[in-house]
Amino acid sequence: MTPQKKATLISSCVAAILTLMKLVIGIASGSVAVLASAVDSVLDMFVSIFNYFAISNSEKPADKTFNYGRGKIEALASVIEGTIITISGLYLLYQAVDKAINGHISQYLDISIYVMIASLIITISLVTYLNYVAKKTNSMVIKADALHYKTDVFSNVAVLVSLVLVTFTGYELIDVFVGGGIALYIIYSSYELIHDGILVLLDRAVDEELVCKIEEIIKENDKVNAYHLLKTREAGHQTFVEVHLVFDCIITLMDAHRASDWIEDKIEKLDTKRNWIINIHMDPYDDFKMNDTNH
Repeated sequence: MTPQKKATLISSCVAAILTLMKLVIGIASGSVAVLASAVDSVLDMFVSIFNYFAISNSEKPADKTFNYGRGKIEALASVIEGTIITISGLYLLYQAVDKAINGHISQYLDISIYVMIASLIITISLVTYLNYVAKKTNSMVIKADALHYKTDVFSNVAVLVSLVLVTFTGYELIDVFVGGGIALYIIYSSYELIHDGILVLLDRAVDEELVCKIEEIIKENDKVNAYHLLKTREAGHQTFVEVHLVFDCIITLMDAHRASDWIEDKIEKLDTKRNWIINIHMDPYDDFKMNDTNH
């Protein structure tokens, strides 16, 4: 089992445990803040399960139907996850407004505090683990999961503070404001997931810094006279690079191939965590300039 799959399975199990704990206490206590956190954990569980299947499919090799593989499933999962988070945030905001209008009273606050402390400890441990896997694998889905649970850490802290303040002051509006604040933060945090996922689906180029390093490697080889049509994109754990290299017309095919292999090897060493898919076109003349001249 890959680290990505293992991470999604662990996060799914953790989310299931947190969901059960918070949902029981949230319904029993009537606390909007606890219920908000419980609903978020329910979504965490379903999203983590969805991510497991997304990663399983994205890791399948290219075939006749999907010539470039299924790497974009991770980006699609990120967009779906962000959308679900946004919907949950809107629902929690509605719950906070409803309590403010109807004035529900929170109960079982002592037990709720203990549950939120346990939830906070578990969530921090999970975020630490997911961040480790995300750095190791460079998986967009795991990064999204880590960010998602990181927002849970902040919401758990806010809920805990809210419960303590309501216990000592008796002001139920504190619960309303904290629940509403968590809802707004959840909606805000989903923007990055949706934004980054859409950019990958639109074949955004890799970071400019990495592109510059690729260009430096190409220029470093004295066999290459020029280059053009350098294109890059990412899909899941794969990074695609395509470029046209211009060689002297009298160079042997063997020498041109060796130079291309040297460049390809150098590019792959820029980041060994990436699965590089490099496609180099060897041109005997700069057809890009010739096409411009003809036009």
